Amino acid sequence: MSRHRIGFWYRLAAVIAKPPLVVLFKRDWQGMEHIPAEGGFITAVNHNSYLDPLSYAHYQYNTGRVPRFLAKSGLFKGGFVGAVMRGTGQIPVYRESTDAATAFRAAVDAINRGECVAFYPEGTLTRDPDMWPMQGKTGAARVALLTKAPVIPVAQWGANEAMPPYAKEKKLRLFPRKTLRVKAGPPVDLAEFYGQEPTAEVLRAVTDRIMASVTGILAEVREEPAPAEPYDHRKARAEQRRKNQQMRQRDKTPGPTQEDEGK
Repeated sequence: MSRHRIGFWYRLAAVIAKPPLVVLFKRDWQGMEHIPAEGGFITAVNHNSYLDPLSYAHYQYNTGRVPRFLAKSGLFKGGFVGAVMRGTGQIPVYRESTDAATAFRAAVDAINRGECVAFYPEGTLTRDPDMWPMQGKTGAARVALLTKAPVIPVAQWGANEAMPPYAKEKKLRLFPRKTLRVKAGPPVDLAEFYGQEPTAEVLRAVTDRIMASVTGILAEVREEPAPAEPYDHRKARAEQRRKNQQMRQRDKTPGPTQEDEGK
């Protein structure tokens, strides 16, 4: 594949990041033939460790098609990290503000220029107890319908073994040496949705199809069956709140008095 549009800053980031990744981890990379050689496209990637962006970026850098990540706007401010984020063409996300749509417009523009835009559709590290992908958010679906660009599902596993998500102790577990497994699949078939009004129902259906593809590939990587339904963190939190409320109500309920026990 052609190594175009990488640029100085991405090459500098690679010079810094690749040597420790090569030394500290083994690699099992599959499905690179599904990464388009030309034209704009979207990748949808599962997220189970703070380290997995490095694992995935290393994988795709070696295909010659570097990803443009959507990242928190605060990372683009001053300092070396900000310079690298801007220089490598990453896309700022303005959360909780009227500028939130700007990230999607920037993503569409990047794809129309022939770039790859990488989405973590879950929006955060997975909360699934077994680290399967959660129910996704609809940003990737919205951009996919606007651009009709190929959506390449990517599954990764292994970085979570070196740095588990939400671990109480943020310590790297480098030994024994872990294997970073990354696998891309064929484009998700979304043709039936093109031309439809992007209603909440359509966006949910597109998102669910994308996430099902990512989960299916992860099941192949993990060599175990995926759950029948994706983990819904909102429902899980609501259920936990309901159980907590029931427990508080039980604690407030007075027990039987001595007089009652003597009857």
